Amino acid sequence: MKSPSDRIASLAEAIRRIESGEADAETTRLRAEREQEQEARTIVLRRLSAQPRSRAELATSLSEKEIPTEIAERVLDRMTEVGLIDDETFAKDWVASRQQRRHLSRRKLADELRQKGIDPGLVDQALAGVAEDDEYEAALDLAQRKLPSLERHEAPVQRRRLAGMLERRGFSVGLIHRVLRDVLEP
Repeated sequence: MKSPSDRIASLAEAIRRIESGEADAETTRLRAEREQEQEARTIVLRRLSAQPRSRAELATSLSEKEIPTEIAERVLDRMTEVGLIDDETFAKDWVASRQQRRHLSRRKLADELRQKGIDPGLVDQALAGVAEDDEYEAALDLAQRKLPSLERHEAPVQRRRLAGMLERRGFSVGLIHRVLRDVLEP
């Protein structure tokens, strides 16, 4: 094993060779690797500055930009270590945001998180905070907001369209019937 002074001397020699144009294949490889690592960091930081992302989404972005897997993993590990990537927090925030804004069911939220590459254990943890009452309130609010646009239609058409909308949002059949009863029957 090299001593710290030996490592410093070999690093100084490598720098001298690079600056003098005497770079050998190893030095060229190290330089290219360093550039790819910098490019990977830039890609990750740019994607994270736009919106929070899961580790799997960022890994896909790096792969699409042809960053070698070894370098991508190293950059993603470092970003995770410093707290810029946190799938657990991402999943919890995603659930809170999507349920509040889009009124999605637990099942639909779980599907979205899985598509984003979140570990199934983290998906379950994130969805643990969504109670049945929350799901009911979300479905009820969604149906109440949609109902005015359906007033010109007959009751069976209203029922069918509301049920279809709620089903596409991933709500269970039992919950859909409960919401339809509460919204359509006085």
